[in-house]
This record gives sequence, structure tokens and C-alpha cells, in this order.
Amino acid sequence: MNQRIKGTPQGGPLSPLLSNIVLDELDKELERRGHCFVRYADDVIVLVGSECSAERVQNSLINYLEGKLRLKVNRQKSRIVKCWGINFLGHGINVDGSLILTWPSEDRLKGKLRQVTRRNRGCSFDQLIAQVNRRMQGWLYYFRYAKMRKKLASLCSWLKHRLRCYRLKQCKRAIGIARWLQKLGIPKNRSWTTAASRRGWWRKACTPAAYEGMNNSWFADQGLIDVMNVYSRLHV
Repeated sequence: MNQRIKGTPQGGPLSPLLSNIVLDELDKELERRGHCFVRYADDVIVLVGSECSAERVQNSLINYLEGKLRLKVNRQKSRIVKCWGINFLGHGINVDGSLILTWPSEDRLKGKLRQVTRRNRGCSFDQLIAQVNRRMQGWLYYFRYAKMRKKLASLCSWLKHRLRCYRLKQCKRAIGIARWLQKLGIPKNRSWTTAASRRGWWRKACTPAAYEGMNNSWFADQGLIDVMNVYSRLHV
């Protein structure tokens, strides 16, 4: 391992602290000018009323940062966009000024949930539910201020479908699936219709028998958090 003699590691806890110390003068300058702005570490957004004002403010701030503070501005990442084109710490800004969830943030969460719920993991269903709960709770607390009720409802439906696939595959054979569904209260003929299907696990999890047996009440009994309820409680 080489000794570091310059700079700080990317993502380290010292970087945001140093950014706040160095850029405190920038915050005071923006307040003095009367701008609406938000900053986290070295990422800053300044909100203005028109494209012409945005160009003027951008050039002025670049001159201030590079001239007075002796800092280097990444001009490739510095850009002028409409409010709905902003992606700041995973959040977007709606036309009415409210926070929204961006598509990249939703895709990243789905990617992580795909890894957790992949069907070849081999862990118990209880362990899987616990891991999903930890992932979703942390994510919901982070994005609790964003308006995303419709997106969240669609995400919950997608997640439960993956969990149904995982639980059906744990039954392995058709007879195991049929017995499992009958144990959940599904009639024998409908259980065997799903179990004997030669379609893949995703299609089997789409059947009415799978949806009826592993419904919302069943997921609650397994310990899966009520995502919509948690979001409603946090998003005040």
C-alpha cells in the first residue's frame, strides 16, 4: 500500500468536512447575492428564473470560485437545466417545487433488490425478507421527502412478484408447489394448474393461484414491511 501524500480518498468522511470549510465563503456569497441555492459537499444547485439569468450566474460563480477561492470548477459537469432535469442526490425537482424520485434512483434500487431476491441464492425465505426490509427501510428514510406514491405502488407490486417467484422455486418440484398452494388455501385443481405449468417461474408467479395464496396478508405474516404505510408515515 502506497502512502497518500496528496488529496483525500473519494467517499471518505473527511471530504465533506473539508468541502464545508472551504465552500463556506461560497455559501455566504450566494446569500449576499440573494440566490436560492442548495449545496451538499462540492455539489451545488442555484435556482434562478430564466435561462439568461442562469448563464449570467454560472459565469459569475465560475469566476468567483476560480478567481477568488482558487478552486477548479469541473465545467463538464456544470450545466444549465430545467428544474425537472435536475438529479441532485437522487432527487428531482417538480414544476411546483416539490421533490420527486428520479428514474436513475429507482433503477439503482431495483438493481440492488434484484441481487437480494435472485432465485439461486439458497437462503431461507425469512432471511430474504429480513434483508429486503433492511434495504427498503433505509431507502424509504432517505427518500421520505420525495413525492413517489405511484412509483412506490408499482415498485411494491414488482417486488412482491419477485418474492413469489423465489418462494415458488423453493418448492422445487410440481408436487411441492401444489402442496404448498393447497396449504395456503388454494383448491387442489387450481394448485395443480399452476404447479404443472411448463412456463418459467416469473409466469407461474403471475397465476391467480399464486396471487391469491401469497397475497398482502400473507406477506404481512411473513414479516415484510408495509412500504406504503411506512412512506405515508414518513412523508408528512
